[in-house]
Formats: sequence, structure tokens, C-alpha cells
Amino acid sequence: IENVEMYGEPFAVPTPEEIVFISWFEGGEVFRSGCTWKRGNGKIFYFRPGHEAYPIYYNKNVRLVLRNAVHWAVGDGVKWIDSCPRIEVEAAPEKITMKGPSIHKKGEAGLR
Repeated sequence: IENVEMYGEPFAVPTPEEIVFISWFEGGEVFRSGCTWKRGNGKIFYFRPGHEAYPIYYNKNVRLVLRNAVHWAVGDGVKWIDSCPRIEVEAAPEKITMKGPSIHKKGEAGLR
């Protein structure tokens, strides 16, 4: 890509699970310019296409990379937990002793 600003290593990101792009520059410098890693359930894609001083974000290939990165990061859909069923003490997988009162009445559902 023309008019790309040069960046150099070391670059303080976690050890990537995958290096997607490596850039090289006229002086022989190389830079990990596309990397992926995970943090918890989240997928992270780092991409260094250039600088806002040049119209790099209008480049059709850069836009394709960004679009594909979003599709990759979303993956199989949102894995959001929005409910938490209440399990009675007697039905717990391990033997537990209830200490103190419960905020739920016996048989009442948990978070919905």
C-alpha cells in the first residue's frame, strides 16, 4: 500500500495466536501488522494499515480486511449469559450447606 507510515518492533501486544500480515519497509524493517489473539471470550484482531494522513482506509483491500475481521471476531454469534437458573441446595452437584437465608423462596426461579 502506498504512503504507509512505518512502524517498528518491538510492539507491545500479547503473543499472537496467529500473525496474519507482516509488513516490510524499504529500510529492511518488518512489523507484525495483522495479529489475532483472545482475551476471555473475546477475539481481538490488530491491524496496522497505515495512518489517517493518507486515504488508506478508502483502499478496497483495507476495507475488505476490516470487514472480514469483524465477521471473524463475531464468530458463531453472541454467547451472552442472560439467565441463571436457581438450583436447590439439595440438588447441587456437590454437598453444600446453606448458611443464612436465601433471597429466593423454595421453587422460585433465579435470574431471568
